[in-house]
Amino acid sequence: MTDLPRIADALARLYPWPVEPSDDLREALAYLGSDADAETVVRAGYGLCLPLSLAAFLLATLALADAPLVARLCAGLAVGLAGTHAVHRLPAAAARLRRTRALGETTALVGRATLRMRLAPVPERAGSFAAHAADGPLADSLGEHVRRARGTPDAGFESFAAEWGETFPALARSVSLLRTAADARPADRERTLDRALDAVLDGTRDELASFAGDIRGPATGVYAFGVLLPLALVGVLPAARAGGVSVPTALFVAVYDLLLPLSLVAASAWILLRRPVALAPPRVDSSHPAVPSSPARAVGAAVACGAGGWAVGGAVAPWADWLTAAGAGLGTGLLVRYRPMAEVRARTRAVEAGLDDALSLVGRRVDAGDSVEAAVEAAAEAFSTPAGEVFAEAAGVRRRLRVGVREAFLGRHGALTDVPSPRARGAAALLSVAADEGRPAGDALVAGADHLRDLRRVESEARRELAAVTGTLSNTAALFAPLVGGATVAMSARMGSVDAGLADRGAEAGAATLGPELLGAAVGGYVLFLAAALTVLSTGLDRGLDRSLVGYRVGIALLSATAAYLAAFRGASLLF
Repeated sequence: MTDLPRIADALARLYPWPVEPSDDLREALAYLGSDADAETVVRAGYGLCLPLSLAAFLLATLALADAPLVARLCAGLAVGLAGTHAVHRLPAAAARLRRTRALGETTALVGRATLRMRLAPVPERAGSFAAHAADGPLADSLGEHVRRARGTPDAGFESFAAEWGETFPALARSVSLLRTAADARPADRERTLDRALDAVLDGTRDELASFAGDIRGPATGVYAFGVLLPLALVGVLPAARAGGVSVPTALFVAVYDLLLPLSLVAASAWILLRRPVALAPPRVDSSHPAVPSSPARAVGAAVACGAGGWAVGGAVAPWADWLTAAGAGLGTGLLVRYRPMAEVRARTRAVEAGLDDALSLVGRRVDAGDSVEAAVEAAAEAFSTPAGEVFAEAAGVRRRLRVGVREAFLGRHGALTDVPSPRARGAAALLSVAADEGRPAGDALVAGADHLRDLRRVESEARRELAAVTGTLSNTAALFAPLVGGATVAMSARMGSVDAGLADRGAEAGAATLGPELLGAAVGGYVLFLAAALTVLSTGLDRGLDRSLVGYRVGIALLSATAAYLAAFRGASLLF
């Protein structure tokens, strides 16, 4: 990522004329914190057009030498213009996706603020606590607004809601109720805080339910025109040949390996950019101690499996060697690289799943008169879940190092050092505040446990709303599309994909007809593309575009699709 500004500068030099960037581009770059200025990005997009067009033209000439010169020139120009448009629109798309992911933390942030307000109805303290108890763009934004508001009558919530409320209206209503609770009588404060939390929970639920209903049509269109129709047309090829209709090689490859993929990418991006909130998983990267920092093992596994795939594919069909090598090598590399991150994420989710029970027990014990330290040890003994193990580790750290609750959980050697969970860190921060407040904090801890339970319920409901769409897309990507594609290619080849008479007529007409080798390779390439693209789309709809999660699922999908495509082709060849 650090090389991107230099690349943009190099491309911008290819277009030295003045440009006028849009306000949306300036705002997107500012939000992303990019070092590149808007003028450089616009000129870089124009500068990319010429080299990209030339590269696409040369590639088309090598792959489709029989295609007309005008068609190859038009294809190169179209690819260049598409690259220019992508460069100009990419910052805005990245900013929107980042905002979508950030808004997924709205409920957790408001929950922390309401819990702090239960202990002391001071909006300034609540805002500071909510901002510093977790990381992320939303928390950073609130923290900045709180700092700017120091010494003024504003607590920072109002300006924060003004910035994010237009994108997520429920946040503005929740912040308004928080401000109302600060001035309310003690008897009414609890109800107002509950309403503030319910407002953002209901808003998240409603936004995701509405989105699930809105995307069913577009997702069905992607499935129909990106999977069913293209693969069904492959099965029609034998009938077309029998009717004397020849299919030009250049046209088939251009449609299946250029036009359809670009259309599917555009449709998927359009769908993903309309997601209002992304309930993203915990972010895990190579900085985690359990994740190898070097990709050497993944590269080695990719090369080994790619070589094995080349041999296996060549034994199945003459055209399948490079296809199997690409699918097996890339899939294995992604799987090996991102599997450790998936394991860390699974343990983190397991910790979060039992966090509400442990926090509820601590809250009840504190309300009964126990200290937070004693209540944490009681929770460690009561639960054998991963959350209980975290509490047990925190209790051990506190005894050995003689530190407070905060250091036991969040310190350098704390129990949550290797647990990348903003939710767990927010709960630990609340426990540290409760250790200072004493018995009055018991009710707030119980309320915090209820909030975590409600948050998990909202996430489950949201995933159920999208399950029909995401399940169809992921299953199609990894299994159904490769099976159908392999079977139809085998049927087409068996029924005589190259008829001598038709080939002669096609040559006389100046267009090469489609042979079985090219048919299998072209459809196989499209099947592997579907495996990656539909998996990215389903994962983005389900959990947001988290790089490690997307990479892990794409790796599994590529391996499954490669094996299914070859198995279907081989099995159908024996039957037909």
